[in-house]
Amino acid sequence: MWKLLPIIILFGAPAARADLTHKLSTSTQLTVNAGITQTERIGSSFSISGTGVDTTDGTTANTVSVGTITSGVYAPGTIAATQDVPGASFSFSQNYTQADAVPTSAPAVGAVGNFSDVTSHAAGTAGSLAGTITSQGVMTLTAGGAGTTATGQFVSEIVVD
Repeated sequence: MWKLLPIIILFGAPAARADLTHKLSTSTQLTVNAGITQTERIGSSFSISGTGVDTTDGTTANTVSVGTITSGVYAPGTIAATQDVPGASFSFSQNYTQADAVPTSAPAVGAVGNFSDVTSHAAGTAGSLAGTITSQGVMTLTAGGAGTTATGQFVSEIVVD
């Protein structure tokens, strides 16, 4: 062993090496949701078809009334179908979808018009919504009113190279 001592001294003993990195980060996020109203208005549609029949609005044979439009809603006239040849085969089909009325003012959140597809969310209320993180990493989150979120995060990362 004593004979190896000069070689160890000459080349040196292997050095211990360790890089240590420690990272700390904290964050809070407070959110108060905005109010939203989303609507979709459908329009009127009317169709009539048939074979072996005559259609009329009651005033002129073989015609269909143009109907009326009030507040953006189409109302077809009264339609009558008369079989061309009594006792012969025939087919007749009539379809009508009534539109949503055109509103006269913008809808308020939570109080929307009578539309076919409506989504409405009231605005959040901050209330006592709060979030703090001290220099010691102590986190305090306080719930707010409806439509709010409070998120806190503490991250401790240790890297040894």
